[in-house]
Amino acid sequence: MAPYYAVKPDSALKRADELIALGQEAPALQALNEVILSKRSRSNPLTVMEPMMLKYVELCVNLRQGKTVKEGLHQYRNLAQNTSVNSIEIVITKLLELSEQKVAEARAKADQIAVDVDDLEASETPESIMLSTVSGEQNKDRTDRAVVTPWLKFLWEVYRTVLDILRNNARLETLYHQVSNKALSFCLTYSRKTEFRRLCEILRNHFQNVSKYSHQPHSINLNDPDTLQQYLNVRFNQLNAAADMELWQEAFKSVEDIYTLLTSSKRPPQPEMLANYYNKLTQIFMVSEDFLFHSAAWNKFSGIERVINKSMSDEDQSRMASIVLLSALAIPIITTTKTRPGYQEADDHRIQKHNRLSMLMGLVQHPTRTGLLKEALNKNILSRVRPEIRDLYNILEVQFHPLSICKKINPIMAKLSEDPDMAKYVRPLHQVILTRLLQQLSQVYTTVKLDFVLELASFPSPYNYDSATIEKFIMNGCKRGELNIRIDHCSQSLTFETDLFAAPKGTVAEGSQLQSSPSDLMRTQLSRLGVNLNAALQMIDPSIKDAAKESKTLAVQQALAGMKKEHKDALERMNIIERRKEIIESELARQEKAAAEEKAAAAAKKAEAEKKRVEEELRRREEERLKRVQEEIQRDQAKRIAEEISAKTGLQLKPEEVENSDVKTLLDIKVNRLQTEQKEMSDRLKQIAKRLDHTERAFRKEEIPLLDKDYERQQKQDKAFYEAARKMELATSKESHQHNMEVKSRLARMFDDYSSFRNKLESAHQQATDAKRRAAEQAIEAEKQERIALWRAKREELEEVRRVEEERRQQQEAAEQKAKEDAERKAAEKAAEFAKWKQEDEEKKKKLDEMARKQAEREAEIEERLKQRQSAPAEPPKKAVYVAAGRRQAESSEPSFSNRAPGGFGARSAGSGGAYVPPARRAGAGFGDDRRPGFGDDRRAGFGDDRRPGFGDDRRAGFGDDRRDGDRRDSDRRPRGGFGGDRDTSGGWRRT
Repeated sequence: MAPYYAVKPDSALKRADELIALGQEAPALQALNEVILSKRSRSNPLTVMEPMMLKYVELCVNLRQGKTVKEGLHQYRNLAQNTSVNSIEIVITKLLELSEQKVAEARAKADQIAVDVDDLEASETPESIMLSTVSGEQNKDRTDRAVVTPWLKFLWEVYRTVLDILRNNARLETLYHQVSNKALSFCLTYSRKTEFRRLCEILRNHFQNVSKYSHQPHSINLNDPDTLQQYLNVRFNQLNAAADMELWQEAFKSVEDIYTLLTSSKRPPQPEMLANYYNKLTQIFMVSEDFLFHSAAWNKFSGIERVINKSMSDEDQSRMASIVLLSALAIPIITTTKTRPGYQEADDHRIQKHNRLSMLMGLVQHPTRTGLLKEALNKNILSRVRPEIRDLYNILEVQFHPLSICKKINPIMAKLSEDPDMAKYVRPLHQVILTRLLQQLSQVYTTVKLDFVLELASFPSPYNYDSATIEKFIMNGCKRGELNIRIDHCSQSLTFETDLFAAPKGTVAEGSQLQSSPSDLMRTQLSRLGVNLNAALQMIDPSIKDAAKESKTLAVQQALAGMKKEHKDALERMNIIERRKEIIESELARQEKAAAEEKAAAAAKKAEAEKKRVEEELRRREEERLKRVQEEIQRDQAKRIAEEISAKTGLQLKPEEVENSDVKTLLDIKVNRLQTEQKEMSDRLKQIAKRLDHTERAFRKEEIPLLDKDYERQQKQDKAFYEAARKMELATSKESHQHNMEVKSRLARMFDDYSSFRNKLESAHQQATDAKRRAAEQAIEAEKQERIALWRAKREELEEVRRVEEERRQQQEAAEQKAKEDAERKAAEKAAEFAKWKQEDEEKKKKLDEMARKQAEREAEIEERLKQRQSAPAEPPKKAVYVAAGRRQAESSEPSFSNRAPGGFGARSAGSGGAYVPPARRAGAGFGDDRRPGFGDDRRAGFGDDRRPGFGDDRRAGFGDDRRDGDRRDSDRRPRGGFGGDRDTSGGWRRT
């Protein structure tokens, strides 16, 4: 594999600019991509990487390279998220701006193509008609698909890439929400319903992964109110876009997401948000035909809207109140669900659905039609609604008139149909009217004709009911227990039956009643009997009333007496609750602080561990990448060799053989295949040749007489054909010649005019051609001169750049050469100094060795003389004279080595003197070490670690403090250290 050479970012950017100037954007992008994705780019500063990234995203947008820009942005995010978030925002903003600009340009181009038509009056061609018939598209649609759609796909891919890069990062949170809103606006602007569904799913998955990746560094903190508010804003924009695009399933999912965020937020939601929330719920429930929760949502929305907009006009208040009451009246009394009542699964599903919707509405219990109407009346809505809505309420809920209910309501329905906001309630209101009609008829009649009911339930088209529809409606009400009607098809009548022991239905009792039904009388018989007996007892015994009054008076007195105490206890309890609340809050604050500290410490540890893991992961990925590159190169080589084998020999290798083989194996396969095929071909040719020889010989023998006969027959046919063709050609030639002569004689009269006219046209054409040629030559010459000037300017510019580069390179080489020469000179000087020092050291060592040798000889001579003196008879002491450094010094007449003997060679003194002990026999008296001789074989060993002689610059090395332990055996009168007396400059001693 070739070695990798790192490219500097500045050089890469400069190279990319040069390639762009030449019109080669793809190589420029590849050059920048290699530097950005390189592992060495992490050490580059952001001031260098940011311009490169801006150029990088610009090239990616121009070339529509979505995957490439994704890789680069991931790498740049990892590089810059810990140092400069603003740089990431700049790059991503630039990417989005360029992508949106390209889409706008594509739309303008498509519009221009649609406008630029060659002939406005030209009719459509058959090809265009057939194309429009087959494709079902107009010209504008095909133009948009060819021009605009690719850029829309790229912009959508850019939004997905940016959201994936910015997700679950607290530092990039604001930019993430901005891009989310832009993506929602993109889907809404271009009506991209499929992409909108995918975008909602992406945002939902990102939010679900927030808690999953909460342990990572820079994770999203959902406990932050500002963070939750940003998520809420995005979800409300998503809800608005879904409602505008009429994607009601996505709108309902958005409502669930908003409810989840509202419940997890510690900050109360803004009233404007809640108003928008309930307003969208009204639209969703209306589309799903869930009129019960639609009315509940309108009730909530109206209450919040009145709080927000206190300056609402009377007309708006009347309109809103009318819609609230009308939506409550339009709730069907008999449900029209298709599931059969009494089934446990259906009932459970309905209960779960109502629980879920009640939770989204913020209701503690399921809403009912009666409850919503009562709540509307408690808010005094009847005083603000329109008169026709008030009349409708009175007809349906207050008055009892089964024979005229439809006639009274039809004008109201006609007026409601004119209002687009209220017309959607007309159809469900007709079901409520039919229910009330049947309920009121059941209280008056026992049996009625079906035609009579059809006449009473006569509504204008398209809301009219036939007998089948009414029968189906009655059966549905009977199944659900709301009605108790029997249909007799023989007599075409309806019989209102009464079950004396049937359980009461709340919906039946909602409307007005003329009298109690038999089942009500049977059910309330005992309770009515008890009430009547109690009333009779009170009339008979007046003391009961007096006892009741006394008990009531006593209860009032006791309540007044204990009121102050209860009030005081309540205040004390309130104070206790406040104190406990403060204690709990302080404890919670302390716990939160401790938890925050622990979390920060844990986050730091996790960040460190994550950093190590990321480094290890990057290293592993780099190794895997290199391995993959190596394997890819090997596979390419094997594939290339296999293709060469296939092209040259025609051998087709199997894919598994190519994948699992190297170059050598492929060559072996090639040789084996060639040998095998060559052998098979040789055997086959031998067999074919052997078989064909006999067959061909037999064919040729039988063919010889037949060929002779065929030759004779062919000669006769050719001769006859030749004669006939010759006769025909002669006749045709004669006729043609005669006709041509006639034409020549007829046209000969106008030949002169033709010649003059032709010459005139040719001369005019020649003049025009010459003029055009001269103009073209002049234009070519001008263009040529302009291009020459431009080329010369570019060449001069390039020459100037090359000259500057060459001067810079020469200066750099000169500086490097000078530095190299200085380094060589310094190295040579150091080497010379070292050689000189080494030579001097060798000379000094030689001198010291010579001095040590002479000293040893002198000591030996002294010892010899001492031995002779001890063995000889006593002689009078002689005067010893020592010469040191060229001068003599006379000593006293005492023995030579008694008083002033050197510390190393003096005799042992014990007060009265003693016998002399030679240095060779003394142990530990010379230099304080284990060497018995004064000077061993290696006399430099005892004079310091650097092996210098004892008489060098540092004379204490051999005779200094290290010898004091040995010198203590001598007399204190002897001087310590050295040899005593005078010394010469070389450290030697002479005796004369």
